[in-house]
Amino acid sequence: MKAPPEQNAGDYALEACNLGKSFGGFDAVKGVNLKVRRGSVHALIGPNGAGKTTCFNLLTKTLTPTTGKVLLDGKDITHLRTSEVARLGLVRSFQISATFPHLTCLENVRVALQSGHGKSFRFWSPISSVEPLNGQAMDLLEQVGLAESAALTATELSYGKKRALEIATTLALEPRVMLLDEPTAGMGHEDIAPITELIRKVSAGRTTLIVEHNLSVVSNLCERITVLQHGEVLVEGTYDEVSRNEEVITAYMGGVDAL
Repeated sequence: MKAPPEQNAGDYALEACNLGKSFGGFDAVKGVNLKVRRGSVHALIGPNGAGKTTCFNLLTKTLTPTTGKVLLDGKDITHLRTSEVARLGLVRSFQISATFPHLTCLENVRVALQSGHGKSFRFWSPISSVEPLNGQAMDLLEQVGLAESAALTATELSYGKKRALEIATTLALEPRVMLLDEPTAGMGHEDIAPITELIRKVSAGRTTLIVEHNLSVVSNLCERITVLQHGEVLVEGTYDEVSRNEEVITAYMGGVDAL
């Protein structure tokens, strides 16, 4: 009798299988294997130049891999376009980010909702044609703590609130798998805790993969962590396991204050 597999393939919402990307002979990502468990928050970390952004771009179809494949819910999406995988529920936060600076928060979310409903945005359309989306837009703003800022333009928001607005526009696309690319980058200390709690809240019931330099955020949010170095997986485990790994400590030496 054959032994049962260690894990059921259905346990994983997003997988990278021997994923690689070369640029003119330079291997930016090499043989990356990654499995993101359904309903979990998983971090992808590594020192500068480790290949995190390239790997993210491969997963969200911004780049086409040189080798390997990407699976979403077990389905091979390697050769699909970004718009196609977004319709399947894989959405990268801030990829639509051109939050429109001179539109209000409500209008920004409404534009994203139009996209999610397969409707193109037309500036010359009468306002009455999109008013039915206002209730849903307000619900999303409520979720991210921006209901009272609905009438403010994006330029009037603090940096942390702009990030919250970007998360609201991402939620408008109804992601089942959400990829967050450095959500606290550039934030002041006062904004990090609220955004961390917001990510925890909106990740409930979803699968989330996050690239993040702030390791206190990673330790607070993420159940599993994959560490990249020189485009390859160095180690994977819980935060406690990874933070005690001598290879990880060496890779980060001088790159962060502490693990």
